[in-house]
This record gives sequence, C-alpha cells and structure tokens, in this order.
Amino acid sequence: MRPDGWHLAEDAAGFLDRAGDFLHSLPALHTVQLTAIETLRTRGADAHGAEASCFGWLERAGQVCATFVRTPPRRVNLTPLTSGQADSLAAYLAGLGHALPGASADRDTAAAFAQAWQRRTGATPALHARLRLYRLGTLTPPEPLPEGLGRIAGEQDREQLTLWYREFVAAVGGAPPPDAGASADPRLAGKRFMFWETPDGTAVSMAGMTPVVGGQARVDPVYTPARLRGRGYAGAVTAEASRAALAAGATEVVLFTDLANPTSNALYQRIGYLPVADFAAYDFS
Repeated sequence: MRPDGWHLAEDAAGFLDRAGDFLHSLPALHTVQLTAIETLRTRGADAHGAEASCFGWLERAGQVCATFVRTPPRRVNLTPLTSGQADSLAAYLAGLGHALPGASADRDTAAAFAQAWQRRTGATPALHARLRLYRLGTLTPPEPLPEGLGRIAGEQDREQLTLWYREFVAAVGGAPPPDAGASADPRLAGKRFMFWETPDGTAVSMAGMTPVVGGQARVDPVYTPARLRGRGYAGAVTAEASRAALAAGATEVVLFTDLANPTSNALYQRIGYLPVADFAAYDFS
C-alpha cells in the first residue's frame, strides 16, 4: 500500500491503472481528465506538445480520493478538493518546481487552489472564466430547425475546420496551438466534428465531440461565425452532435458553457441539457 499523500504517475497507463476506477465513478464530473488521458493513451506522449504532461492522485487509506491532470499548455485540471487538500497539492507541485499557467476545477476547488498557489509561489491568480457543466437529459431538437441538415466533417473539410478552430480559440480568449490543423486532426480522423449545412451545401456552424470514455462524451467546441449567429444554427448542430454521441454509445453527454453568455446557457437548456455543477478557470501571472 502506498503512503497517504500525493503521488505522480510515470505515464498515462500507470495513472489509469491507479486512478481509473475513481475517474470512472463520476464520469460526467471527470470528463476533462478522462478525455485528456484518453488522448494521451491513443496518441502518445507528444499529443500535447513538447512539454511533458503531468498527472497524479491523492491517496488516503489505500483509496484514491482526488486527481489532477495537466497537459501543456493547458491549465492543471483538478477533481474536487477540500481547502486543505488544495494547499497540500500546491505545496507538492511547487516543491517539485512546477510552473503552472493556471487551474480549472469546480468553483470552490479552483478558488481554493488559486489562493494556495499564490501563498506557495507568489503568483497572482486572475479569474479567466466562470463555467457551468451540463448533462443531457432528454434530447429535444430546436423547433423550428433552420433550413439544412447536419453532416460529419471529413478530410475535405480540413481547411474549414482549421480556420474555425482558430476563430473559436480566439473568441474564448485562449492561446492557439502552433498548428491548429494538427490539433483538429484527431477529431477529424475519428469523424467527431459535425457541420450544419444550408440547403446549398454551405457549412454555417460546427460542433465537436470527444470520444466516448467511461460512458461519457463531451460536446466541445461549438462555434458559429459571428456573421451567421442568431439563426438557430448552433442549436441545430449541437443537437446533431449530441445525437451522434448517443449513437456512438455514450450514456452521458455533457458540455460546458461560459456563464457570461446567457444566450448559450439558455440555448442548451432548451434542447435538453440540465445543469450539473459550476466550474472556474484561473490564470496565474
């Protein structure tokens, strides 16, 4: 039995071997970590760039009770922690010399870790976004649907996906990867992007779907160019992506929204998504 405390995994397989049951126990709440680890497992260590990924777990009396995952350049993602656990993790990572760009977790955990990280390192946290996690209840496609239909994106759509992916990342205040096309490739190859097309075949909105892991899949991202918004395309393509995730075997379909955007929060509830928990993301200067 390992001693109580935080432990680092040597690789994604080792992490899953020790913490997989814990993550699968609440797949909707753990969607980000499940998806990140699946990406590492299927694409290898280079899936998130040159900087090494980092993941570990908290052990108490032989049981895993919390985990963290960081796949650079993203923020460290945390499962729920008490304030004491957040402080112990901050001390552990700071002691190892980690420089974190930020943290994301449920609202209380994110705030507790941001404060602990500031105490341990002097870094100043700044709230980046307040998010809400939704889980699909009964899928209710919008009525009336806009003219057109949904289709799975293919190899011929690579240029369009790359352009819209860059626009999406810029719109949410993120830093685009060096090659946005490469970032889109895994989903493209797995046919996990959905377009909504007008009757003349013009793509007007897109929605991505993560792989089904632990019974859950996440709709991410959803993007409609600014000039095309307000016409029902986002609701239509999200409903199509949600249906595709269910058809792929997901028993839980989830998505995140920015709480600063009341339009998207209302939209997803209209098509059957129910709130689960509030999250927050912090940047560390």
